[in-house]
Amino acid sequence: MYENCKQAYISEIAQHKDHDVCLKGWLYNKRSSGKLHFFQVRDGTGVIQAVVSKSDVDLELFKAGKKLTQESSIIVYGTVVEDTRSKIGYELQVKHFEIVQEAQEYPIGPKEHGVAFLMDNRHLWLRSLKQNAILKIRSELIKACRDYFDESGFVLLDTPIFTPSACEGTTNLFEVDYFDTKAYLTQSGQLYNEACAAAFGKVYCFGPTFRAEKSKTRRHLTEFWMIEPEVAYLELDGLIDLAEDFVTYIVARVLEKRKDELEILERDTTMLENIKKPFPRISYDEAIGILQKAGKEVEWGEDFGGDEETVLSEHFDKPVFIHRYPAKCKAFYMKTDRVNEKLSLCVDMIGPEGYGELIGGGQREDDLEMLINRIKEHNLPQEHFEWYLDIRRYGTFPHAGFGLGIERTLSWICGIHHVRETIPFPRLLDRLTP
Repeated sequence: MYENCKQAYISEIAQHKDHDVCLKGWLYNKRSSGKLHFFQVRDGTGVIQAVVSKSDVDLELFKAGKKLTQESSIIVYGTVVEDTRSKIGYELQVKHFEIVQEAQEYPIGPKEHGVAFLMDNRHLWLRSLKQNAILKIRSELIKACRDYFDESGFVLLDTPIFTPSACEGTTNLFEVDYFDTKAYLTQSGQLYNEACAAAFGKVYCFGPTFRAEKSKTRRHLTEFWMIEPEVAYLELDGLIDLAEDFVTYIVARVLEKRKDELEILERDTTMLENIKKPFPRISYDEAIGILQKAGKEVEWGEDFGGDEETVLSEHFDKPVFIHRYPAKCKAFYMKTDRVNEKLSLCVDMIGPEGYGELIGGGQREDDLEMLINRIKEHNLPQEHFEWYLDIRRYGTFPHAGFGLGIERTLSWICGIHHVRETIPFPRLLDRLTP
């Protein structure tokens, strides 16, 4: 008789009010009170209380329920009833349940655990409510990013993971054997995106990127995901407009679609609700002034690190764009400001609340001779970039683009201190497992 019950998912339980359903999942928690068991059942889409009465199920089954361990696999059959005390508004009155497997003693209990222990057990930690919420928000964030560009006429084009050279030199890249030569894991799809923009106009790529930075800060992973648009005939001001509109869209989308998950994380959404256009825009020179006034010892010509970015973010309640950094601290492909050749037509977007750089980008150098000179200045092998120079030889054009790191953006939106919780299985300087 129970086999005929329709399988339901907890996220859609309201659709089955007063009907019998079958839930397939795991025992998240339980308590017993005489003739009643209160099972907290999760199925990946949510958690619901399933009430097991001694009078409604087989006696031996009721006794087995008392011994059931956390994370045991179970199938529960019962009637969905309204319950105003429940966070989801419903509970399940159980008529029968099956024990698929009684789990061994679960290593992650209600007590406090250290970060190293939780990371060693990341494959199990993912089952917790907060980690579940973070990664559902990640899924929504990625979908919002792709929807924005798809609906704006961009073409998604995949760029290589293996590359023969690097955008900015190879000192921070992972070198791998590639048959009888060397290759590198990509740090950006940008150079290939530029070629694609010449063919399709508006393009973006989305995928994993790799940085062999020996950094243990809360903002860095060695493997992370980045979305990178590139647009033909777009200049710096237009790029800043695009980034502003894009970030406004994705934050609003998460607020709309993942309110429950943000509540689980106890995220104060006041700051996120304030993310509306326009964002403040300041020059590098203005940023230097703010830092020096705040007592930071920073000289003109230096790029900003995490400490400087944190100080700058404290002066604004929205993301802030910092544009026109010194050319000498930016990559070879950045176009110089023809009004002042010491400056680069680049921009960083610094997130509020101390979350650091969320976006980095700028206008690309489109003059062939200037680009060749820049490659030489950076001591890069020109032969590796001949294909890239062809973009300037055959129909050069002004173009610009940026990259947004998913993990750092997600840490900001979720209000998480460290990016290690923003990806299912993080790769860090000291961690390659699980």
